[in-house]
Amino acid sequence: MKRIFPLLCALLLLASCGPALSEETDRVQIVATVFPAYDFARAAAGGLADVTLLLPPGAESHSYEPTPADILRVQRCDLFLCLGGESDAWIDTILSAIEPEGDTLRMIECVDLLEEETAEGMQGGHDHEEAHDHLGEVAGMDEHVWTAPLNAAAITRTIGERLSALDPANAGAYAANAGAYAQELEALDGSFSEFFESLPRRTIVFGDRFPLLYFARAYDLDYYAAFPGCGAQTEPSAATVAFLTRKVREEKLPAVWYLEFSNHLVADSIAEAAGVRAAQFHTCHNVSRAELEAGATYLSLMQGNLEALRQFM
Repeated sequence: MKRIFPLLCALLLLASCGPALSEETDRVQIVATVFPAYDFARAAAGGLADVTLLLPPGAESHSYEPTPADILRVQRCDLFLCLGGESDAWIDTILSAIEPEGDTLRMIECVDLLEEETAEGMQGGHDHEEAHDHLGEVAGMDEHVWTAPLNAAAITRTIGERLSALDPANAGAYAANAGAYAQELEALDGSFSEFFESLPRRTIVFGDRFPLLYFARAYDLDYYAAFPGCGAQTEPSAATVAFLTRKVREEKLPAVWYLEFSNHLVADSIAEAAGVRAAQFHTCHNVSRAELEAGATYLSLMQGNLEALRQFM
């Protein structure tokens, strides 16, 4: 955040004497901060609007700093899509300074929010011997709302409604596009539900952060993890590693999970100690350049998660 005001100064210079970012167009311009919002907007637009993703492929949103060009895109777009949580608190600073020309939609406003939890065994969480319930103290509102497919469907429908209001001439197409993608997401939710209902246990262990509370609640999962969803720690204590290893053994779990872009050293260590595999779960928060160029979508990535769960649970 220390660079925000220098960036705004640079923005003023660009806006006063530099060329526009692109030629004038009648197409609706959408800017999204994170991949889920970008994907949902892309699906709802169906080629009728231009959708731009601000967060570079492979980047971490919690440390993202917008460039002057990014700020201009936010100012000039017709619809700005953001998460709305603490991880992109920079947005309010920018929006109050640039007087955006279009509408802003925050994903956290589209669904019911959950309070972030510190689970038993988690770094900075409960005493391992005294805790009786794996749900713990509240750490604020959890902003990873898109990780539950039904939430993703609701956000997609809301984006479709906003686009219809912005571009009434194509309202029917936006509604149809958003509805079709939302139905696919709802079918995916049904597949996840069917899978988890077939299991004798619903316990997962992450040797990583756990930004999947909405996913866990959607399918009534018990979870244990090294760090909270927005935790900045990278080195768990020996007690945390021992606790998670013990849980994997006690629950007879076949895998320890880690997130995309993680070095998965913690998960590998726990998996090796417990004699099981380490496997990736993609939260869809961001994608790699290769995934983006290959046409990855929220739906395809979550279908990949379902296949991984079928293999390792």
